[in-house]
Amino acid sequence: MDMLGIWIGENESASFWLGVCNDLKNRGVQDILIACKDGLSGFSEAINTVFPQTEIQLCIIHQIRNSLKYVPWKEQKELMADLKKVYQALTMEEAELAFKMFKEKWGKKHPVIIRSWEKNWLELTAYFKYPYEIRKLIYTTNIIEGYHRQLRKVTKTKTAYPTDDALKKIIYLATVEASKKWTVPIREWKSCISQFAIHFSDRL
Repeated sequence: MDMLGIWIGENESASFWLGVCNDLKNRGVQDILIACKDGLSGFSEAINTVFPQTEIQLCIIHQIRNSLKYVPWKEQKELMADLKKVYQALTMEEAELAFKMFKEKWGKKHPVIIRSWEKNWLELTAYFKYPYEIRKLIYTTNIIEGYHRQLRKVTKTKTAYPTDDALKKIIYLATVEASKKWTVPIREWKSCISQFAIHFSDRL
């Protein structure tokens, strides 16, 4: 895992992400195969403007967390089990069938959840285009979430920073420290690379 940059903005708007993507391109990034995101507003539009071939995958874990916000504790285990049948399906067809059953069971009780999954369905299910072996690498931002937790530990000690550069220095030092732990190889990485080479043969 490599960190390609540190950017500070007042908010995560479409224009902010467009600036990030242009910066990456100007520094030599020629292509991005797959981008996994949380519910960031404007990110998809920004990255597809600069890297039009990039596949966008909405983080399944974030979607599940957002869904559970609307569910009473006593129902969460059962609802989670039904959602698992959707995102762990072997094929897109199985996922669509599982979601249809999920909708029939929970739709009247939790229409907000159903609307959210339907609205984001294309980006939530992008990973079904790829072989099973590499899907878990695609559908979650857990790695970056762990990094963000480490950053919060070092930045929460102060309520304000005098300049953006002062904050960047703190974040940079924390990133250097965090990167020392990014040495564990990804499980079945050689198999994953082989699958990527097949799927993106004209872009690798």
